[in-house]
Parts: sequence; structure tokens; C-alpha cells
Amino acid sequence: KYYKVDMKEAQKPDTASYRTFNEFFVRPLRDEVRPIDTDPNVLVMPADGVISQLGKIEEDKILQAKGHNYSLEALLAGNYLMADLFRNGTFVTTYLSPRDYHRVHMPCNGILREMIYVPGDLFSVNHLTAQNVPNLFARNERVICLFDTEFGPMAQILVGATIVGSIETVWAGTITPPREGIIKRWTWPAGENDGSVALLKG
Repeated sequence: KYYKVDMKEAQKPDTASYRTFNEFFVRPLRDEVRPIDTDPNVLVMPADGVISQLGKIEEDKILQAKGHNYSLEALLAGNYLMADLFRNGTFVTTYLSPRDYHRVHMPCNGILREMIYVPGDLFSVNHLTAQNVPNLFARNERVICLFDTEFGPMAQILVGATIVGSIETVWAGTITPPREGIIKRWTWPAGENDGSVALLKG
């Protein structure tokens, strides 16, 4: 009630049916409440929430909040080859509040090529901490997912936070916890090759 969550959108509207906070955060929504634009030239919003920042990546700098930048290469765990794919590209930061549905979707069709788990802190990622914690997104625990798309390479970076300390994907299950304190990396083949992972828009 405090966060004014619209439970009418959920497949299970009774909050008592969720055993844990994480189960509540990833509650499935009813099919009709988030229609997907089928135009192949339109990218869709990958998550519920508020766009806190968007714009151009200036070489290695990404805007965190007014007066605060952080490093693209640091966000990507020092992977300069991956960082080279996105220098002077475009970024969007979407903030999910406790009231929001916490699943992340594909803005377009994509082929998964690489996933990197990066251990880190679990600071809150709200507007206040974004203004006051330097390099917030490059310090928090995160999972980096690199895709090939018809628009070029795309990275979706799932950043952990104070309450939501679990990250899982449909292709690999739960990535964290457990927390082992080491960077982990997985790769997949391109295109139509055996073992490739193709994800559709939406």
C-alpha cells in the first residue's frame, strides 16, 4: 500500500500469495497490460520504471547524475574490447522502484553472445544515491549480457540493489546468489549455430 502497487496488473493480485520479496518483485503480469509494439524499427522499453538518464556515451564517460559521470570500461568490469563496441554510442538507465515489476525484457530481437557476472556492493540505486555515491553502477553487483542485434551490438546490464539481491536469467537460471566474489564469464555461438540463444523482442 505504501508504494501504491497496482496489483490488478498481476496474474496473482493477492499479495499474500507471494512467499518472498523476490517472488513479489518478479510477479508475472497479465498478458494484455504491456502490449509490445511489433514494428521491427521500434525499440521497446525493456523494463517498467523510470528513465533516470539517457544520452550519448562520451568516449568512456556515462552520465550517472548531474555533475557525476562513471566509466564505461569500469561498468563492463575492465573489458576494454567490449567497451570499444559502445564508445560514443547511446545508453539508457532505467530505475526500478520497489513498486515496479522487476523483470527485464528484450527491446528488440537479439542473439546472446556473452554474459559476465561482476561481484560488488548492493547500494540502493535510487535518485538520491545516484547523486551521492560515486561510480554507483560500476560498484554494484551486476550481470552484463551482450547481444548481437540487427541494430548492432547491445548490452543489457542488470544491476543489483539493496532489496533485490538476486539476479537470474531465462537462459542460465539464478546467477546470484550464491556470491563467490569472483568475476565469471559465459559465451554462446552466433546466429544459427548449435547452442545459440535467440531471444525475441518483448
